[in-house]
Amino acid sequence: MQRGSSERELAAGWEAEAVAVAEAPAAAAAAEPVGVDSRAAGEPERKAPEEQSKERARAQPRAAEEGDALGVPRPPPTLPLAKPQPARVRGLCPHRKPRSKGRGCRRSSGRSADESCSQRPVTVDSSKARTSLDALKISIRQLKWKEFPFGRRLPCDIYWHGVSFHDNDIFSGQVNKFPGMTEMVRKITLSRAVRIMQNLFPEEYNFYPRSWILPDEFQLFVAQVRMVKDGDPSWKPTFIVKPDSGCQGDGIYLIKDPSDIRLAGTLQSRPAVVQEYICKPLLIDKLKFDIRLYVLLKSLDPLEIYIAKDGLSRFCTEPYQEPSPKNLHHTFMHLTNYSLNIHSGNFVHSDSTSTGSKRTFSSILCRLSSKGVDIKKVWSDIISLVIKTVIALTPELKVFYQSDIPAGRPGPTCFQILGFDILLMKNLKPILLEVNANPSMRIEHEQELSPGVFENVPSLVDEEVKVAVIRDTLRLMDPLKNKRENQSQKLKQPRAVKEEPSDSEPASASDANPNPEAHLPSICLKQVFPKYAKQFNYLRLVDRMANLFIRFLGIKGTMKLGPTGFRTFIRNCKLSSSSLSMAAVDILYIDITRRWNSMTLDQRDSGMCLQGFVEAFFYLAQRKFKMLPLHEQVASLVDLCEYHLSLLDEKRLVCGRSGASGGRAPDSGTPQEAAASAPLAQGTPAACTNSAHKVSHSRHALS
Repeated sequence: MQRGSSERELAAGWEAEAVAVAEAPAAAAAAEPVGVDSRAAGEPERKAPEEQSKERARAQPRAAEEGDALGVPRPPPTLPLAKPQPARVRGLCPHRKPRSKGRGCRRSSGRSADESCSQRPVTVDSSKARTSLDALKISIRQLKWKEFPFGRRLPCDIYWHGVSFHDNDIFSGQVNKFPGMTEMVRKITLSRAVRIMQNLFPEEYNFYPRSWILPDEFQLFVAQVRMVKDGDPSWKPTFIVKPDSGCQGDGIYLIKDPSDIRLAGTLQSRPAVVQEYICKPLLIDKLKFDIRLYVLLKSLDPLEIYIAKDGLSRFCTEPYQEPSPKNLHHTFMHLTNYSLNIHSGNFVHSDSTSTGSKRTFSSILCRLSSKGVDIKKVWSDIISLVIKTVIALTPELKVFYQSDIPAGRPGPTCFQILGFDILLMKNLKPILLEVNANPSMRIEHEQELSPGVFENVPSLVDEEVKVAVIRDTLRLMDPLKNKRENQSQKLKQPRAVKEEPSDSEPASASDANPNPEAHLPSICLKQVFPKYAKQFNYLRLVDRMANLFIRFLGIKGTMKLGPTGFRTFIRNCKLSSSSLSMAAVDILYIDITRRWNSMTLDQRDSGMCLQGFVEAFFYLAQRKFKMLPLHEQVASLVDLCEYHLSLLDEKRLVCGRSGASGGRAPDSGTPQEAAASAPLAQGTPAACTNSAHKVSHSRHALS
């Protein structure tokens, strides 16, 4: 019931964007897609500002690079020079007045330092951008921001990394990678994260194929396949094996039976995920294809998700047939990876968005719409898939984040563009294939001129989609946007009370161009969360469990829970009882921790990982609330834990106030207990004890 209403609201909210994107290619062959600059249309528009800037540069001396770095404000280029400016003297501002430390000179017009700061360009460090550099350069040029391709001695506003958060040591600004994202979207880790959600909400997470992790679950895989075949002899499945560390289609192959020799021979040396193969995909021109959608994770806490209105469709290069022993090895028939199919003799490079082996997703939607397909429903299902997948990933991402950027310590804020690979089934149901932490942002392809001789040729389809995604991501992350908006509001306020300026009075730069993005198309990224948070917040149970886990870690920077922290969690949440002694709690901790440590390659820290904590939490919930479905058991236990911890927090707050007025707050026994607001000692002031009784009237209702 809840799911049906969510889909209807989701489809209604996305209607305008879906229709606009789908109908854009049909409007005119040369028309520009929604929110995207085409190369043909964009080139003449970029030349005019560049020529104007060159003329302005010749007309006035350019400030030194270090002057730019120190943020010395330049005179707005639109202001005419009434008289020659006097030479600058060290220690004096341009108006021959003493310069105060840390503050720029104020003009006679009353412009504040904040206004001058808001007029400076946003600075971007692109020294680690790697393959996304070309698209990034175009985006920065369109935004009229300032790029530092070789890095900068002073901090930049935005750092663009090509691989991971750790490409460079950053202590401020914004970086386009989250710590731990590369590890989280690896095939094994992603499968485990989605499986937890499938255990809680099987109907909501049926968009991910049934998966087994090898070699750990090889025997389980064999047993389950045999059991299903015994029950249904007509079942003839196909499975796809994906190496955990593989990328760009490397090492992927199909099998019909778990006894396949290749599978048994590579298990120990190369861990992998084996999944049910989708045998009935949607075909266009008799070819199988997938969809690469770009998703912006703008913020982790609070969670904020955007989806690009257009993406790419990558096609196989051999007509599709359902898997059989004869065609299992036909890579160009079954695998949609661009990096594989580009080596096929049938691969078609095209500058058109609706033909060739790589097309825009909007052209596919247009074609489906012409056949009567409800594209609003398709978009609704895709949005739901994306939000649910990100909800599955965020709990462990929070653990990584607090490890690399602990609360209270200096560090950058993070955002990241993810690549979602989605397959549409014949019935138009979207299936998640994988998530890419570093989706390719190259806007050219290799073309073989002669045997062994290649040349990079621009790809208009890639540029059309990818430049818009990067540019509009930067627009959403613009750190000076709020300052500019505040400045424009201040400029509007005096107009109502002051006299109109005379014709001879020069207009300021802000008056001449109040909106610096006026020359840009509308943003191609659509917010889907928290916009649709009401429909999906009930799925965030594991996220709340991760908050409990982080609270009891105790030591900043660690990612695993020690035995003392686990005991403190049990004690503070009142989970021990006559049937669950603290000795039984210790045994539970040891068994789960030992099993998970044997399955993970990272042995840097000892203790219980988040997945182990989730397993222990499920066990405790099933013991305490026996007659409920699993998701209700877990939700009830989360509520109970949060309730008891709120009591401790209030008690600690009251004790802190009474201690400040003359009492003394008791010391906590261990770092874990101190971090988790452990119960206070017997010497607690009377005010603290009385407050605890006042707020505990509903304790019995939850316990």
